[in-house]
Amino acid sequence: MTDTPRRLPGIAPYPMPAAADWPASRADWLLERDRAALLVHDMQHYFVDAFQAEPVPDLVQHIGTLLSAARSTGVPVFYTAQQGDQLLADRGRQADLWGPGMRHVPEHQPIIPALAPAPEDIVLVKHRYSAFQRSNLEVLMRARGRDQLIVCGIYAHIGCLFTAAEAFQLDLQPFMVGDALGDFSREWHDAALRQAADACARVVATNDVLEALR
Repeated sequence: MTDTPRRLPGIAPYPMPAAADWPASRADWLLERDRAALLVHDMQHYFVDAFQAEPVPDLVQHIGTLLSAARSTGVPVFYTAQQGDQLLADRGRQADLWGPGMRHVPEHQPIIPALAPAPEDIVLVKHRYSAFQRSNLEVLMRARGRDQLIVCGIYAHIGCLFTAAEAFQLDLQPFMVGDALGDFSREWHDAALRQAADACARVVATNDVLEALR
């Protein structure tokens, strides 16, 4: 590891992909309201503020719509949120790639106000790329009779994809919401959707999820 701190890159604007832009998924699972849980992944200031503009307005609007629908229909809502000022020993190999990470300050750690958790939502401390690592997400889902996980948030090709892949390996059914994700670029965003659709998840649109929850 070098002595130069690594930081998140500034993210140039790009248009949010639409359903016509991503490939058909290998999985043909049907999303069911009574089996589903919603995961809002890493929508903290530290990550969101790396974006300069698009696709953040669509991203926030679509996630907000998903949250409203989930809460109104009894679908459990989970969030992931990293903690600032992590000890190097706890941060592990992520420090080799990304440096010390966020600070424990209001400009970094909180989830953005537009998507703030409700009292009944569950916020999980995020330790690694996958939301399942060092958390009780699987236990909490199964205790609620949920075996489908709707994934939205950032970043698509890192934490969101790794979470979907681990859900798949736990015999859960992950659904990646293609137009409720953000990434370092449109190229990375598209690549994440291709990988998910081919190997571990069903890629769906926000409107698809809303229809299923209704």
